[in-house]
Amino acid sequence: MEAPYHQTRRPAAPGGALFLGRLVSIVLLLLLPLLLGAWQEAGGNTINPNYVKRIENGKTSKHEILLYFGDPKEIEKTDSGQVYKYFSYKDAPAGLPYQHDKRKIQDQSDQMYLAEDKQIKKVPVKEEGKILRSTLVIRFKSDGVTVMSHEYKEF
Repeated sequence: MEAPYHQTRRPAAPGGALFLGRLVSIVLLLLLPLLLGAWQEAGGNTINPNYVKRIENGKTSKHEILLYFGDPKEIEKTDSGQVYKYFSYKDAPAGLPYQHDKRKIQDQSDQMYLAEDKQIKKVPVKEEGKILRSTLVIRFKSDGVTVMSHEYKEF
């Protein structure tokens, strides 16, 4: 007598489909930042003009600014409150020969700044081959929470 069909099938490896599902989830999770535009930040394009339009003087909070633009490149402490400075760079046009003997240290590359947590951080050095694309300066009220004013410039 022949065995029923369900008894002759080899049982599936335990967790095989589960493992494949987890693997796909992990790969998608790793690719998610690229899909959401993190490649722009890695390329120096950190100031999104659409986010700048959302800033309302007297209403936007520091938390929102940090969500939109991340940590600032520079922080100044003034009598009226903190000032966050952001810089966005673009690639230099092709055809400009690099002249090592004429290279100058950028002002920001040898200055330290004091972050809110009182830790001294070195400002990142501007990479060669990059040209300033835009700047964003945000002044906060003395309460340190609300935006007092902001200035965005594209070059």
